[in-house]
Amino acid sequence: MERLDCVVVGAGVVGLAIAREMALQGHETILLERESSFGTISSARNSEVIHAGIYYPKDSLKAKFCVEGNRLLYEYCRDHQVGTQRYGKLIVASDQKQIDALEGLFYKAQLNEAREISIISGKEAKTLEPDLRVEAAILSKTSGIVDSHAYMLSLLGGFEDAGGMVAYLSPLIRATVIAGGFELEVGGADAMRLQTKYLINCAGMSAPAIAKKIEGLSPETIPQAYFAKGNYFSLSGRSPFEHLIYPIPEPGGLGVHLTLDMAGQAKFGPDVEWVESPDDLDVNPSRGDAFYAEVRKYWPGLKDGALMPSYAGIRPKINAPHEKAADFCIMGPESHGVPGLVHLLGIESPGLTSSLAIANEVSQALKH
Repeated sequence: MERLDCVVVGAGVVGLAIAREMALQGHETILLERESSFGTISSARNSEVIHAGIYYPKDSLKAKFCVEGNRLLYEYCRDHQVGTQRYGKLIVASDQKQIDALEGLFYKAQLNEAREISIISGKEAKTLEPDLRVEAAILSKTSGIVDSHAYMLSLLGGFEDAGGMVAYLSPLIRATVIAGGFELEVGGADAMRLQTKYLINCAGMSAPAIAKKIEGLSPETIPQAYFAKGNYFSLSGRSPFEHLIYPIPEPGGLGVHLTLDMAGQAKFGPDVEWVESPDDLDVNPSRGDAFYAEVRKYWPGLKDGALMPSYAGIRPKINAPHEKAADFCIMGPESHGVPGLVHLLGIESPGLTSSLAIANEVSQALKH
């Protein structure tokens, strides 16, 4: 039976970043992925936004990793020729009643030490974006877009260059805690059994289910999975905006915002639609009515018929719809008592931005 240093479960963007970091640290590492390629689930169905660290509670993991990850991601992409567009973001108070909420957000951003953040007047915002309805706005200069597929491809290349191996169509069936590590049963056409010193569960929406497959781990330590679908609608024609445009956040998400892709094409979303299954990925065209209403709060010039259903993604939540948004949950040996095991649960937005910072944290945690 093959004995390894490290097995990472899940080849999304965070799993790829962690696997690369572990391989660079000299660990013989295999990355298990149940799909036929990397980054095909949550990592392929998001806004590709590089966040600045504005929205999250002070001292939360989301705030810590987002602020650090923003810096690391731009540096990485520059050094590895991965495309980014630093468009900047405007978070918009579209009427006077939202000014207090906007100032609260700005205060939160300052506590988080987010970089290059300022409050500007409605007049200043309209100088930047004349088509906005805006009383005041937060301007975030480090917010932007990353070519997420190129970024994941680069992480994969770095992992393989450091000696790492990827096993696609290889679901983890079960894991058993043994002396000095874990014994794994891996399914698929090339089913195998492995032993490893370190096991890192980074399976996104499936991470809570994977955690329950580890014999010797107390089930009550594992939070329940919930799924919040986000629908996206694309804008026909040219975008009137050159910045990312966000309203004041809503429960469960950041509101129906406008983002731009690498070519400057605009899309709106995601909204928040709690669903029972992570496989529910069809965009319901009837939700477009609500999109028009939300977007017109800050862009009154949106014309009927301009929005087209585009795609949907699922946020891997670990809080119920009526509960406050949960922080990232990174459970190491100190929380569950199993040496060498790390679970990453509820890694939703800003997971893409935070990916390199999370990878550093996990690799450091396993050194102790």
